[in-house]
Amino acid sequence: MGNLLLVVGLVAIAVALVTIVMAVAAGAGETTGVARSLELIEKSLDHREVSKSDLPLMDRIVLPALAKTRSLAARLSPAGAQDGLGRRLDLAGNPGAWSAERIMGAKGAALLVLALVGFLFGGFSLSGLLFAGIGGALGFFLPDLLLMNAGQKRQEELQRGLADALDMLTVCVEAGQGFDAALMQVAKSTTGPVAGEFARVLSEIQIGKSRGEAFSSLAKRTSVNEAKTFVSALVQADRLGLPIGSVLREQSNQMRLVRRQRAEAQAQKVPVKILFPMLLFIFPALFIVIIGPGAINIIDTFSKGGL
Repeated sequence: MGNLLLVVGLVAIAVALVTIVMAVAAGAGETTGVARSLELIEKSLDHREVSKSDLPLMDRIVLPALAKTRSLAARLSPAGAQDGLGRRLDLAGNPGAWSAERIMGAKGAALLVLALVGFLFGGFSLSGLLFAGIGGALGFFLPDLLLMNAGQKRQEELQRGLADALDMLTVCVEAGQGFDAALMQVAKSTTGPVAGEFARVLSEIQIGKSRGEAFSSLAKRTSVNEAKTFVSALVQADRLGLPIGSVLREQSNQMRLVRRQRAEAQAQKVPVKILFPMLLFIFPALFIVIIGPGAINIIDTFSKGGL
């Protein structure tokens, strides 16, 4: 027993000595003291050297996963799909947390997740493969549908707010403000997509773009016909040197006319839209209330007559 303990002790001492020698050899070539501190200060901190626990959840898990699934979505997408995503992002207002690359990654991730869910739902059979294919297709096109829906809602908000913003812009210009100052006033005083688009136009003008180029970029970022007409009129007035105030007044009158015509068209669609709810829900209830008591009396009369 004593010999066994002696052997174990000698082995432990040998392992400790080897560990110490290796540690000294590994650190022999490194600087120490003040030189090491200066070296750490001068060395730029790389993002990859940051501890994973110090990074937010988005940088630790979500972004690497989207980067891996982006290649899968890119292989399944037709040529030019990323340019189409950029166009839809412009219509949706370019949400700060999303880009075309991240949406492609989301498409690939949704494809894999919903395909797995469909396979688990259908089981290990032919129906499971069918459900997996359907789920994968839904997951692949789901981000496109959500982005398209966001773009449509934003364009509708821009269409509703453009007339009021144009009225304010006209009043500011006719009151004596410069056109750029009037744009800034409208961007500060209003909310919604119109304020954001006007603020972006001002930012592009400040970084060196001409007024015509900035407004032409606005026309490319929208699908609203009234906005395109307004931009076209402003660009022509800027090129020909026409007074901005009269152009804005004419565009404001035209915008109010278009808005009134659109409201009348929506009002004419109301009878058609309420027809089917009336047939499905209101008329059956009326028939029950009106005809129900008479039907009960008829049934009682025939039953008594049969007796």
